[in-house]
Amino acid sequence: MTVEQRAELVKLACERPDGSKAAFREVWTYQALAEVFATSTGVRLSESEVRRILRNSDLKPHRFRPWLHSPDEAFREKARKVCRLYLSPPEGAHLVCVDEKTGIQALERRFPGRPAAPGRLGREEFEYRRHGTTTLIGAFDVRTGRVFAECGPTRKADDLLGFMDRLAIRYPKGDVYVVWDNLNVHTGDRWTEFNARHGGRFHFVYTPKHASWLNQIEVWFGILHRRVLRRASFTSIEELILKLTGFIAHWNLNEAHPFRWKFRGHFARQAA
Repeated sequence: MTVEQRAELVKLACERPDGSKAAFREVWTYQALAEVFATSTGVRLSESEVRRILRNSDLKPHRFRPWLHSPDEAFREKARKVCRLYLSPPEGAHLVCVDEKTGIQALERRFPGRPAAPGRLGREEFEYRRHGTTTLIGAFDVRTGRVFAECGPTRKADDLLGFMDRLAIRYPKGDVYVVWDNLNVHTGDRWTEFNARHGGRFHFVYTPKHASWLNQIEVWFGILHRRVLRRASFTSIEELILKLTGFIAHWNLNEAHPFRWKFRGHFARQAA
């Protein structure tokens, strides 16, 4: 096989398999690539040859990673502001990331799962019973890694206002910078009034639209999901809330630490 033919196969794998190349396919398979390559070049390859060539080119056309485009015209400026806060928090000020994890389900597996064994994966029951949902409102302290969070049945403006009032009590002195997203309950006159009640100490910094991943509490929510929720079974909302609050207490006592958070965007390096 010539170098040109290898390059042609790689080029083909980097294109979408639309109807003109492989009918009724949105994702390449090694078989489909071999067939289309044979039609276009007259060179027949086995699936294993296609796999080897693409593997040597570090190319996996059958795999995709989710991506969400931000329509925010001020994306660069907002992201730079958040990154600068993380890199150089104002002296003497507190920096917290706030968000809500809604619709946390108390799911009870119908039958117990089975642990892994040599040569056998663990098993998880597919069927479950629903016992309702709860919402977790949380604040992640960027400097210390400690989490302040509360569970409740709803995520409404009054719920968030009450949480923020209690957060203000935890930080009675100094400016407080709050990083959060553009959800409607995070905007409006209610926060001007809130700030007036607390001496104008709060500064609200908004992530770009569709870029809540810039909020460090999303990292902690991911840890919570993997360690507490993903494989669990709960017989009631009360049991779910007890597990959530227990993990928060454990985290703050034993594992709290600032994240070595990284953003590889070129403007982040400029901000540094």
